[in-house]
Amino acid sequence: MTEELRVPVSDADWVAYHAIRRHVLFELRGQGFAYDANHPDEHQPAHHPMLLWIGNVPVGAIRIDVHGAEAIFRRVAIRADLQRRGYGRRLLELAEGFARGQGCVRVESHVDPGAIGFYYRCGYVLIDPKDRASSPRMAKKLT
Repeated sequence: MTEELRVPVSDADWVAYHAIRRHVLFELRGQGFAYDANHPDEHQPAHHPMLLWIGNVPVGAIRIDVHGAEAIFRRVAIRADLQRRGYGRRLLELAEGFARGQGCVRVESHVDPGAIGFYYRCGYVLIDPKDRASSPRMAKKLT
């Protein structure tokens, strides 16, 4: 089955992108009211909203913000009904490849504390192990 990370282009793509993010990152955390599908950051030139497609099914969403030689992964999410199947790891691998293609040598992400172990297994490290923020920063050097 083909795997692809690509920019949403159609109205249906954008609906899927926002639905994944809204449900996984906001509604399941009791904050569905706070999601803004029209946030201006989604359309900045160096910000790249992406959907992970497995075959013809959108399974994940991420926004990759490129700032010089560093990329920031924003709002990384896999559909709730498709988690724990390796799609999150694949999403990060493809996003890292995209970042490399943009000239990035490092990526960073603000992660949910419950996802720290997952990010460790994917090669990320806590930037500040003493960070007690609700979304600690993790990073990975790209090779």
